[in-house]
Amino acid sequence: MIYLLLSILFNAVLFIIIKLFAKFNIDALQALVVNYFVAFGVGLFFLDTFFSPQIIISQEWFKGSILLGFIFISTFYVTTITSQRNGLSVASVASKMSVIIPIILGVFLYDETLGSVKILGIIIALIAVYFTSKKETGEIQQASNLVFPILVFIGAGTIDSSLKYLQTFHVPSNQIGLFSSVTFFCAFSVGILILVFLSLKGKIKFAGRNILGGIALGLPNFFSLYYLVKMLEAKAFESATLFTIHNIAIVLVSTFVGILFFKERISMRNALGIGLALFALFLVTY
Repeated sequence: MIYLLLSILFNAVLFIIIKLFAKFNIDALQALVVNYFVAFGVGLFFLDTFFSPQIIISQEWFKGSILLGFIFISTFYVTTITSQRNGLSVASVASKMSVIIPIILGVFLYDETLGSVKILGIIIALIAVYFTSKKETGEIQQASNLVFPILVFIGAGTIDSSLKYLQTFHVPSNQIGLFSSVTFFCAFSVGILILVFLSLKGKIKFAGRNILGGIALGLPNFFSLYYLVKMLEAKAFESATLFTIHNIAIVLVSTFVGILFFKERISMRNALGIGLALFALFLVTY
């Protein structure tokens, strides 16, 4: 349970820092690439033993880290496009609704069971995510724009599912820190390629404040992933329960942080979502 709480806490800190990006006019993509390198460095700092590149490459989870690194940066980039074209609420809902992907895979891959009460709780949780996240008008105005929310949904769900799969079958308990660090380095490598491409196209300008933003984001980002994997390893709950609690709690905490620190207002629809979320949490942990 402590790993679940810590993962939620660090995700809330990520929310605060990302919200501050707009205030200080920080380019999110540049900051994210820097953040991945910082998270990689933080992970190396906390490692108990030294691992050579040869040892890392020989690990069963190494190819999974490469894939996850690519999905991390790609999902963020598509989320940014979705926010711009369809609205932030659409991107947020698409991301959190993706919890259904690891839940379904949990039934098939890990022989987990879904009772009627838990299924009802998951359905209510999905409805709660929609109502709680809907803070602005976000509409899909044309069919061509539907592809980006779908990609966010698939990308976020793939990240959670891949982490669960790798943790279950390939990542030993004593290598969670190393796995997290290598995954962030892979994301950084892909991000650098994207920045070089955009720079050659003249579509990006570098600024020192983006580096500072990335440094601030890197520390909590590493621990958000580290404790997420530790949470999965603990096996306190089945995947369906765990991912539902995790995503609903992040939505709730982010909402309350927005109210307390950024003076955001909640509508009746948001309040209904919060109520439904609390009820869903009760059902899935029943």
